[in-house]
Amino acid sequence: MRIVNLIENTAGKGGCLFEHGLSFYVETKRHKLLMDTGASGAFLENAKRLGIDLGLVDTVVISHGHYDHTGGLAEFVRLNSKAKIWIHRLAGEAYYHKGQESERYIGIDPQIRELEQAEWVEGNRWIDDGLFLFGGVSGRKWWPSGNRELQVKKGGVFWQDTFCHEQYLVVLEGGKRVLLSGCAHNGIINILDTYRELLGGSPDAVVSGFHMRKKGDAYTQEELDIFQKTAEELKKWDTRFFTGHCTGEIPYRLMKECMGGQLAYVHSGEEILL
Repeated sequence: MRIVNLIENTAGKGGCLFEHGLSFYVETKRHKLLMDTGASGAFLENAKRLGIDLGLVDTVVISHGHYDHTGGLAEFVRLNSKAKIWIHRLAGEAYYHKGQESERYIGIDPQIRELEQAEWVEGNRWIDDGLFLFGGVSGRKWWPSGNRELQVKKGGVFWQDTFCHEQYLVVLEGGKRVLLSGCAHNGIINILDTYRELLGGSPDAVVSGFHMRKKGDAYTQEELDIFQKTAEELKKWDTRFFTGHCTGEIPYRLMKECMGGQLAYVHSGEEILL
């Protein structure tokens, strides 16, 4: 299985663009697929530079309904109109970043709702015997504090986003199981607990942001303690973890000290071989 980070927040492999967004290319014996499409069409340019033909992609999975994971979808569809797009039924709602003095729409482009090849799903779904989608994560252990400013607007009223629009992909091949998430807004521990309830055991690898990044790196001691506890908990899993995008430099460094080689950061253009 080959996994390439087509774009994330930091510079990586020489010449690759980077932005606040995320997109992974996954290649198995049966599939060429995308998990998310970044904030713009920049991931398409990176694919060209890396020699990856996205015209051959057969499956696209959108992890959740935010612009930094769907912003390049319209440009991708102009390149590839055949790939089926799996997106949660609730991903098209009006999502906002709402602070005390400002509000900013961070949801998907409304045009995405009109795409003919989009399959709007809810709940757990076997796409085939090598691809499994699941959602419905309800646990709240160490729920990321950054979620508090992320809201959904309904009938002119803002409500806390519960991330019921977030879904996760498990890729199975050659006896290996790889869990891919976008930002893990529902908390990576809660996602793994749900994975174990559904499939049992530990995934061989997890590829996901951890949504710990905070603007200005102004972390409270409580937040730093949660990062440490999360690392200690992840260390108990028989799993390798690959992260980036929304994890943040300070949380990553702290977790890396605890987890060692079990945790790695994957920058734009870099590849994971499993």
